[in-house]
Amino acid sequence: MQNQGIDEELFRHIADSIGDTPYYKLLGIQVINIGPGLAEMSVTVDLKHTNPLGVTHGGLMMSLADAAMGNAIRSLGIKAVTVDCSTGFIASAQQGETVIARGEVLRAGKNMLFAQAEVRAGNRLLSNSKASYFKTGEIDLNN
Repeated sequence: MQNQGIDEELFRHIADSIGDTPYYKLLGIQVINIGPGLAEMSVTVDLKHTNPLGVTHGGLMMSLADAAMGNAIRSLGIKAVTVDCSTGFIASAQQGETVIARGEVLRAGKNMLFAQAEVRAGNRLLSNSKASYFKTGEIDLNN
């Protein structure tokens, strides 16, 4: 995991909390890097991530995109919860492929934030997502 230009203390706080997130552990989600308003996260597709057709389940791609967008927001020192998320599926990944979501904050308002993410396997675009988030507070680095 690489810090791409955010406060080092905030980066460590985010990195520690990501490592402790049970859902990320369950899916095998890893962080590649975090920068100001940006986050890249990945997962290697395993049998447990596939649907009855044997390809990546859309829920995995949505979870990965939401994680990338949410952590892009956290890189700004903001705590927020997802209000809605829309995902368009374009292609699927096969078992053994690593998929990467790149999330970025589009707008950070007083109470609402807007973000987007692309999920790719290599150069192939698998899905794109847009989401809105409700700000619940600022990240307290003392907790």
